[in-house]
Amino acid sequence: MNGFIDKMLEKKYLFTAFWFITIVMVVALIGFTAHMVKEVPPIPEKVVSQDGEVLYTYDDVVEGKAYFQEFDLMDYGTMLGMGAYLGPDFPAELLHKRAEFLYDYYSKTQFGYPYNELEDEGQKGYVKALTIKDIRGTKLTDKTVVLTDASAQAYKANRDYIVNFLVNGNKELAFPGGVIKPEEAKKIAAFFDWGQLAASSIRPGTKVTWTNNWPKEPLIDQDVTWSSIVWSLFQLLALWTLTILILYLVYEHLLKKEDNNLEEPLKLTSLYPSQRKLFKYIPLVALFFVIQVFIGGYIAHIYTEPAKNFVLSQSILPFNVMRALHINIAIVWVAIGWLVGGMFIAPLVGKDDLKFPWLVDVLWLALIVVGAGGLIGIYLGATGHMRDMWFWLGNEGREFLNLGRVWDIGLVVGLVMWFLMVFSTIRKAKENNVMVGTIIWSAFGIATLYMAGMAPVHKIFPNFTVDDYYRWWVVHLWVELTFELFAAGVLAYLAVVLGLVSRKSAERIMLLELVLVMLSGTLGVAHHYWWQGLSEYWVAIGSIFSALEPVPLVLLMVEAWKEYKHIKGEGQSFPFTIPFLWLTGSAFLNWFGAGFLGMVANLPIVNYYSHGTYLIMPHGHVALLGAFGYISIAFLYIVARSKAAVDGTEWDDKLSKIGFWLVTIGVLLFAVPTMVIGLHQTAVAKEFGYYAARSRETIEQIITWSWVRVVPDTMIILGALTVFFDLFKKTYLAKKK
Repeated sequence: MNGFIDKMLEKKYLFTAFWFITIVMVVALIGFTAHMVKEVPPIPEKVVSQDGEVLYTYDDVVEGKAYFQEFDLMDYGTMLGMGAYLGPDFPAELLHKRAEFLYDYYSKTQFGYPYNELEDEGQKGYVKALTIKDIRGTKLTDKTVVLTDASAQAYKANRDYIVNFLVNGNKELAFPGGVIKPEEAKKIAAFFDWGQLAASSIRPGTKVTWTNNWPKEPLIDQDVTWSSIVWSLFQLLALWTLTILILYLVYEHLLKKEDNNLEEPLKLTSLYPSQRKLFKYIPLVALFFVIQVFIGGYIAHIYTEPAKNFVLSQSILPFNVMRALHINIAIVWVAIGWLVGGMFIAPLVGKDDLKFPWLVDVLWLALIVVGAGGLIGIYLGATGHMRDMWFWLGNEGREFLNLGRVWDIGLVVGLVMWFLMVFSTIRKAKENNVMVGTIIWSAFGIATLYMAGMAPVHKIFPNFTVDDYYRWWVVHLWVELTFELFAAGVLAYLAVVLGLVSRKSAERIMLLELVLVMLSGTLGVAHHYWWQGLSEYWVAIGSIFSALEPVPLVLLMVEAWKEYKHIKGEGQSFPFTIPFLWLTGSAFLNWFGAGFLGMVANLPIVNYYSHGTYLIMPHGHVALLGAFGYISIAFLYIVARSKAAVDGTEWDDKLSKIGFWLVTIGVLLFAVPTMVIGLHQTAVAKEFGYYAARSRETIEQIITWSWVRVVPDTMIILGALTVFFDLFKKTYLAKKK
């Protein structure tokens, strides 16, 4: 039996398994996508009252969605749980207010008193039954939707509330107002009400709403379904069983003692011209990192004290714009760091310089233009200064994908140009290096997947559910598929060339990782689709395909760490200690952030209540910074260390280690207060409903934990400054030995 397992875990069979799983998963995703357009909540031709008054039309909803994106309201509140956590979930808020209005309406018409003045429980029950009948009786179709007179009046009251909020703002909730016009706000209100109808109307042929009974709303007895409970059980069983299996396979069959032929650690005596041109990238990436974490500190303050300004007025630095910049700057510096790594590794593998070294300078300039133009556009678009060109040059208003379309196209062109430069060099290599091939082709996948979020190229998707479906193609299939593939190739390759793990073991573990990534990461995108308007079977799909992929890489880095300790114990020098430290941190935080913290909120029964709460914050921050940002920083230190070795300049690890530990301990401590707040919100959602969980009052009950964030946030900021200063000094100010 062991012999058979060993044979199946040989490189060629793992490679075959990877491609088989890849084809199956991609075909399945395409098949589900083709069916998806038939199951999304329809946008009605018009919504009318019983007496025929037109409340809003299809065009109003679509135009409202466009304004929602233009002014980047998704980076303030959420739409069906998707977006930022400072403001409310707008459909959930309107559903709650609609139910409250109907309670009072039917209480007054039936008994002559407002609902809160009723004392008889039978009367209260009767009012509740009438409210539920009214809401459930509304049928969402692509034709004409008819509201009762009561619901029509409720809509008008909700519309007036939304218009007042969007136009005049609410400083207590960190929304300064003064940007959106009344006629624009009315269209946005229609878009929000469509979301409220999707969340409360029964999907034909089922007993649940279009959003699978999300959100929890006690006023209409809306709660989690049995399928969410049973699939949570299956998810835990699958995760437990497969984790044991992976540990067994890795330690018993992949990390073999006889595979101890370590390669000579990387030693450079010279650098190619293109590699020297990469030095200018180092301070740029590190500076973006510093700016990003400073903005993170700013928006953390607004989360804690939304009614107060911090440094500058919120009318100048509104929360939604700063959050969009915080996220997009992170994407920029992580991506550029990876480009640096690819362009540095390519000549080492191909034993030749890039064919046109001057293209490195062109790419650097192009990234500055696209990055600066895109970030300026995000600010000007969301603040109302690009009403006629917001889609092309401003803020596209989709969380994580905020760049205007022109900047989108520029980014893709830059990524493709980088791929061609690197690929044309690596293809000269004599050996077929599966690790380097993984790095390059996954990077190509990053560029092509980004294009999925650009369809249609010239305009927005009318239906939010369809739009968000493809948005998650980019976000999830980036970070849990192509990013993971890239990380797997990088960690395996560098562990080998640094002389820490044998090539045979690294390749087999990496291939097992690739199989797991494709298996869990492709259809794992489904856990984002549970509550935004897709059918209930997505709950089953998203539950089974979970977060297993970081496990083999962590074990690989454990082995690398053991060899590193052995080298140090023998008194030998190891010049790449700092890059290795960041790579080890990446492997650990990948498991902790993507795996452990991901599972905290990814069980359907938990996610139903925690969707769009602070409980998502630790997962997102630790996974993005740790799993991917750390690799970017490792690349910077590899380039800087290689420069020092070749040029014979001084190198000291002390400041470098301080920067690493400040950032690492800071991001780990960051997970504590955000998780505590998120668990509190989740408990409130379970007990009192989702509307209550997202209210400011709920956050104020546990506001001390928001102030606790000052400690980890400060550590991360100081760590980023240390990294920037350290890299700048080592690159430009280092003295000769």
